[in-house]
Amino acid sequence: MLRRKCPFAYSNSMTATGGRGVTVMTKHILELIAATNPDCEIWWDSSPLVYGNWVCKTLAAAPAQKRDLWAQQLQDFFDPDAPQKTLVRGVTTNPPLCQQAIEDDPQRWSNYIRGLIEEYPDGSVEDIYWMTYQEIVRLGAEKLRPLWQQSHRRYGYLSAQVDPRFAYDYAAMLRQARELQAIAPNVMVKCPGTFEGYRVLEEMTAMGVATNNTSSFSVAQYIACMDAVSRGLQRARDNGIDLFRWRSVITHMSDRLSQLGDLHRQAQARGIELSEEDIRWGEIAIFKRGYQLAGERRHPSKMLMCSMRAGSPKMRDGSIASWHIEKIAGADVVYTCPPSYIGQLLQAQDKMRPPRADAIDEALPRASMDKLMKIPYFLQSYQPDGMSPEQFNRHAPLVATIAEFSAATRTMVDFVARQFEAN
Repeated sequence: MLRRKCPFAYSNSMTATGGRGVTVMTKHILELIAATNPDCEIWWDSSPLVYGNWVCKTLAAAPAQKRDLWAQQLQDFFDPDAPQKTLVRGVTTNPPLCQQAIEDDPQRWSNYIRGLIEEYPDGSVEDIYWMTYQEIVRLGAEKLRPLWQQSHRRYGYLSAQVDPRFAYDYAAMLRQARELQAIAPNVMVKCPGTFEGYRVLEEMTAMGVATNNTSSFSVAQYIACMDAVSRGLQRARDNGIDLFRWRSVITHMSDRLSQLGDLHRQAQARGIELSEEDIRWGEIAIFKRGYQLAGERRHPSKMLMCSMRAGSPKMRDGSIASWHIEKIAGADVVYTCPPSYIGQLLQAQDKMRPPRADAIDEALPRASMDKLMKIPYFLQSYQPDGMSPEQFNRHAPLVATIAEFSAATRTMVDFVARQFEAN
């Protein structure tokens, strides 16, 4: 795919060269992270349909002396036409990310939607939107099917999210979850960390369907997810359900936790000065606690890190850090990486330190934790009993994230509406 569409794409005849023609075969930082634990997984956080064009744009803007190396790394990272041969082990999507697929090829999707309008003359804008979303999910899952089959259903899942506008509507989410799981056996249903969302996660688990708990930011939510999954698995076994397509991941939305909630405001009100390092340690501490609890319980769900940032915190020695991946290196976890983040890592990799395989076991710094433990917002997210399930729906980063994703979903719906108008 990449070689056909992109004039800059890597081919077997290309090599990356350094000064005086010296061959340089530098591994991407995500390859190094994956190598710290054989069970670590790197996922692509967007539709597989956009990868080829994104690579071409990225390489077109790359420094000339780095273009061959980047092309090689991106080919090794993911090839939607041969995913079983590359680094990526799964894909996360949602309606806003599927909107990126439409923006990547608007004429194709205009024609597709207008065809649906003709085929279903009684269909509403919302009906046609949902059909279109399901088609993008289907095509993406189809791309990953070879990896799913080759790995004996361990990898190769495409995570498809229920409509975020229904995050508090159990019946609507359950109906959509059932429709999404029927698209392909390697579709993983993605549900929000709302009170209602965990009920849907239990139901999907009881059906033997793979699930992803998204819009989750707190240890209390991670425990709620583990409990829902455990109940669902027990029901599945009691009912003789085949679990051949089941697995579970629990998403930690790292940067969103600190940026969309009350951390900064509450710290300022208490005269607590938080450095960038303190903030990052807080995000990592919550992830680590969830990871530790899952290990203590021997729970089959796997923690997933998302919402990462490169260049954060800023390092005094001039190196570039991305603590969201570096400080949990060595763990049996998933990292899901959007195009923008991978681009940041490409730009920064010359100044990044190799990850340490024991980073996940590094102790949290006492000075940072002493500050954070005085802030109610952090305690609410860090303590296992920091929130009751009934409080999840009022958690500030969850409310803000669902509002943002809902607005992006409406953009996709409006694209469909414009095709109605054109007809």
